[in-house]
Amino acid sequence: MSWDPGQYLRFTDERNRPAMDLLARVPLDVPARIIDLGCGPGNSTALLAARFPRAALLGVDSSREMLARARREGPPNSDWLEADAGSFTPAVPPDLIFSNALFQWVPDHAPILARLLGTLAPGGVLAVQMPRNFDAPSHRAIREVAAESPWAAVLKPLIREDPVAGPEKYFAALHPRAASLDLWETEYCHALSGEHPVLEWVKGTALRPLLAVLDSHHRDVFLSHLAERLARAYPRRDDGVTLFPFRRLFIVATHSPEH
Repeated sequence: MSWDPGQYLRFTDERNRPAMDLLARVPLDVPARIIDLGCGPGNSTALLAARFPRAALLGVDSSREMLARARREGPPNSDWLEADAGSFTPAVPPDLIFSNALFQWVPDHAPILARLLGTLAPGGVLAVQMPRNFDAPSHRAIREVAAESPWAAVLKPLIREDPVAGPEKYFAALHPRAASLDLWETEYCHALSGEHPVLEWVKGTALRPLLAVLDSHHRDVFLSHLAERLARAYPRRDDGVTLFPFRRLFIVATHSPEH
């Protein structure tokens, strides 16, 4: 399943905002080693480089397309690694594992987060952000259109009802290993412009696995049906702006030296 860095970065400011908010809550001054897990095209790695210019940075992603963009346009003097987040283990204990909008793609990720917390250097920080808007009109519309014929059978196995749990699950997984643990949620209200902006947003993320298995004809029809529903759910204002509420979950955990 490939990624399109260009489509993803159509909303760079909006996608960077939660990464910036997460980074602002990282309680470290001069970390020596940082891993950007799920670095994508390197936009979050650039934020890390600006905040911690003396740190050794490693961007990790499973997408060759994203890593190619990161190598071209990401911060210089960073290293890049193609690897799967579910099985990734740092070669050397880092001071910070930063992960922006990755783990919603990783099944059963709560124990993986707990394992990663244990790989940190003493006092190291695990900082994670995940979208938690899978009950929003945008994702309900995706599920509804995917359930329609003639593509229902092929798309049904790809539908993920709720891949991100509530804060209590991550508290239970991380608290026993953490010296400190901070969890919170934020709902952003993105003011988007252009024709069918919510459709363009989800084309860069949630729709990728679905569109990848449809032929060109069914893909066009699917997108047309979805565009109509999204336009009703998120009507464009008279000034041309479409408001897109988006809820996200944040986790900042400090590794306890006792674990």
